[in-house]
Amino acid sequence: MGDELVLVNYHPSPFAARVRIALAEKGLKYEAKDEDLLSSKTDLLLKMNPIHKLLPVLIHNGKPICESLIIVEYIDEQWNTKSPLLPSHPYERSHARFWTDHFDTKVFPIAAKLWTTKGEEKEAAKKEFIEALKVMEKELGDKPYFGGESFGYIDLGIIPFSTFFHTFESLGNFSVAKECPKLVEWAKKCMHKETVSNSLCDPHKVYEIILEFKKKLGT
Repeated sequence: MGDELVLVNYHPSPFAARVRIALAEKGLKYEAKDEDLLSSKTDLLLKMNPIHKLLPVLIHNGKPICESLIIVEYIDEQWNTKSPLLPSHPYERSHARFWTDHFDTKVFPIAAKLWTTKGEEKEAAKKEFIEALKVMEKELGDKPYFGGESFGYIDLGIIPFSTFFHTFESLGNFSVAKECPKLVEWAKKCMHKETVSNSLCDPHKVYEIILEFKKKLGT
């Protein structure tokens, strides 16, 4: 009996995109069960992730795995004979986990303030976000990818958020390319990989969804 994989999915979600890229990197086939985050959550999502009630959720032979980075690591460990995602050395693995966690807990929450706040608070968030992006660019340095010469865990963890660049620029009135040119070049390099480009949502679609979300928030 083969592996049955079901992904509780929302195509514009950068967190779900991480899982789609990981599955593509491993050459794994799966069934996508699409959610609409702008409406009510499905019974499947509530059953498979009753604690946080968030997607993505990967269901492997009936068993759910939750939280995007945990799912990516699960995929890497479960199918470890092809295209390793995490570095093999313990220090490099911890380094990769640090930067993806930093992005999730520090960088993206600041970015979200561009559509959840307004006025002076929004302007302050924009400045803080640009500085946070520059920290990420400094970590990238002159390397082709965050992990070195090849696409890896940090790249996989962060590249889905490049689909928000257009949204960041439109709502924040700044240019990511002007502020962080190396970061934009890195994103373009990642997008040359079909496992990445085929897994990501169109940036203009993301912008439309964020505008709808802003309208609901009254911001």
